[in-house]
Amino acid sequence: MVSNLRLDGKVAVVTGAGRGLGRAYALLLAARGASVVVNDLGAELDGSGGDASYAASVVAEITAAGGRATANLDSVATEAGARAMVGQALDSFGGLHIVINNAGNFTPARTFLETTSESFLAIMQVHLMGAVNTARAAWAHLVGQGHGRIINVGSHTAYFGHSGRFEYAAAKGAVHGFTMSLAMEGEPHGIAVNLLAPGAGTRPVRSWDDQAIFSTEAFAPELAAPTALWLAHESCDVNGQAIGIIAGASSRIVIAETRGYQSRSPTPEAVAAHRDAIVEPGDVSASNLELTTGAVARGMELVQRFQLLPAA
Repeated sequence: MVSNLRLDGKVAVVTGAGRGLGRAYALLLAARGASVVVNDLGAELDGSGGDASYAASVVAEITAAGGRATANLDSVATEAGARAMVGQALDSFGGLHIVINNAGNFTPARTFLETTSESFLAIMQVHLMGAVNTARAAWAHLVGQGHGRIINVGSHTAYFGHSGRFEYAAAKGAVHGFTMSLAMEGEPHGIAVNLLAPGAGTRPVRSWDDQAIFSTEAFAPELAAPTALWLAHESCDVNGQAIGIIAGASSRIVIAETRGYQSRSPTPEAVAAHRDAIVEPGDVSASNLELTTGAVARGMELVQRFQLLPAA
């Protein structure tokens, strides 16, 4: 029997916490006792502009419910902004234990030839370097205290692909590699680093896919928050993993290889002759694995399963 997972005495930084998934993470962490730095510029989807009211509104919700929170408007896309945000956590609450790197900017759907070097770099600067900058700013403190939890937000798009989302898929793929490597360095210091790949009916999803299903209860951001809290809790022994969460379904995303074909003297013809051994995974019906093609297809499958679940 798992005891009630509380975060009393813990301090969390949640980036991009003014709306959507970030807001859901911040509210649940605070409800379970954490003091939360609510970071959000209040920017448009492309990263332009800013509105301090979004972070302030989440802080107001938390404090009205008896929790502790402070708003932060620094940009995680810069090292200085990330340092200031971590400094605010330490100054306001006297510590830092949990970091959720959720902030992101987005581009409209486009063909590959419509992308530019600038469009790739703009997305990388927030999704990848935002996570790097924030983790770096917090790292020495977490190592020094011998404990910490970092959750980097990824996407099924990075693993399964999504037509027209080249910049986003590339950035989230880079976040995966960063997460797995940082987890190796963090483990001896008591720091767990994991990736959460959530699906929810947030602003970018609604702008990308004009499907009414993304407004249903299956895509409520609140369905992703419990898994984030579990990964943030000190009792969670998971490290260096990617956890997908769509429509209330939590699952590990596995990067695997087939047994393949091996030879001391391979030839192109021999490789071609062993095509199935190299490419086909074989029968996985006895495993706990499911194969999918495309992030949207995976999401739709889980929504259909959600709709068959008994009402809570």
